[in-house]
Amino acid sequence: MIKATTYHPLSIEDAIEVARSLEGFFTPDTELQCEEIGDGNLNLVFRIQAIHATEDLNKSIIIKQALPYAKVVGESWPLTIDRARIESEALLLQGKLVPHLVPQVYLFHADMAMTVMEDLSDHVIMRQGLIAGTQYPLFAEHISEFLAHTLFYTSDLGMNQQLKKRQVEQFINPELCKITEDLIFDDPFTNSSNNNIDTAILDEHAALCSDQALQFEVMLLRQKFLSQAQALLHGDLHTGSIFITPQSTKVIDPEFAYYGPMGFDIGAVIGNLLLNAAGQQFWIQDEMKREHYREYLLTTIRDIWNLFDVKFRSLWNQHGVDRLSKVAGYQDHYLLEVLRDTAGYSGCKMIRRIVGLAHVADIDTIADPATKERAQRIALSIGKALVTANRSITSIDEFIDVAYQAFKGVHVS
Repeated sequence: MIKATTYHPLSIEDAIEVARSLEGFFTPDTELQCEEIGDGNLNLVFRIQAIHATEDLNKSIIIKQALPYAKVVGESWPLTIDRARIESEALLLQGKLVPHLVPQVYLFHADMAMTVMEDLSDHVIMRQGLIAGTQYPLFAEHISEFLAHTLFYTSDLGMNQQLKKRQVEQFINPELCKITEDLIFDDPFTNSSNNNIDTAILDEHAALCSDQALQFEVMLLRQKFLSQAQALLHGDLHTGSIFITPQSTKVIDPEFAYYGPMGFDIGAVIGNLLLNAAGQQFWIQDEMKREHYREYLLTTIRDIWNLFDVKFRSLWNQHGVDRLSKVAGYQDHYLLEVLRDTAGYSGCKMIRRIVGLAHVADIDTIADPATKERAQRIALSIGKALVTANRSITSIDEFIDVAYQAFKGVHVS
């Protein structure tokens, strides 16, 4: 382990020293190489791998270190490095519930705000795969299992309520929650300096700022995020936080973990699939292939909810700890509210990714300005429709129909 325990950003040399200190991982004489691979907004990320030595040749690790500021902005935006502890503890908890769906944690160093974990280089970031038009036949099965187990077993339905309150204490995450509260539920609906808006869609942002009915729904969703400690959320479950192959799914980066409404996590996944559907206006040029891929995405969304619903109910029926929660009708009521929250948070996520600070590559890297504008308008149309309709939706089919009708209303091929 590096000798200094006073926090400082890791160097390449430091990262190699950490790798060598892992007991039983690399042999002492193995030559190691290290590269910084982080392209995120908040952290340093290194990959260390063995070279030349036959015994360790395929071994590698990832070291992730929290910086004391938001990397995407700079030192003018300070952040607590305690988020590294929250991320590590969330990964360890998720690893107990769904070990095959998260990376293995080898080491957490509190003083250095550093987590050493499994390297998933044999996977791809899901966002990149979707942009390329890849289909993942097991994704709905995997992500629904992740959601059902992590949300059920950290809720009052699946764990002792007093122990849950202690766990809520453990995952109080005010600084990163503030980012969510501002960037998702406030900035997109006002003239904030944090916003990043293409000139071509300034009219869309002006409409967001003046739409009182939409802002009313956003405020209801914001209030739930602020006050409803329903379950432990991943907190940032977009397609950039998922490593994937056609056979495997791994959820990463839970540094925004926090006790909040379940629909926020489910909505984040679904909202990002819909953002990709909007971006396919550019990525798949053939109209029939593009429509086929959009149908795949919508089917995946339907399957995610339906599989989550079945799995969550099964866990509830078999392992629910609250006797009164099994009263007739309550389970249906509970899951309908989660579905409605999912719709609302999906919409909020889509809106913020078009006019807010951080965009998504699915749309932001579209080279043709006219096509990019159409994709942005599609995404905003779907996002607004889901937010507006969230409290009246009664089924996942209705959810998808709201999104599809909003898409059709933009009048693009």
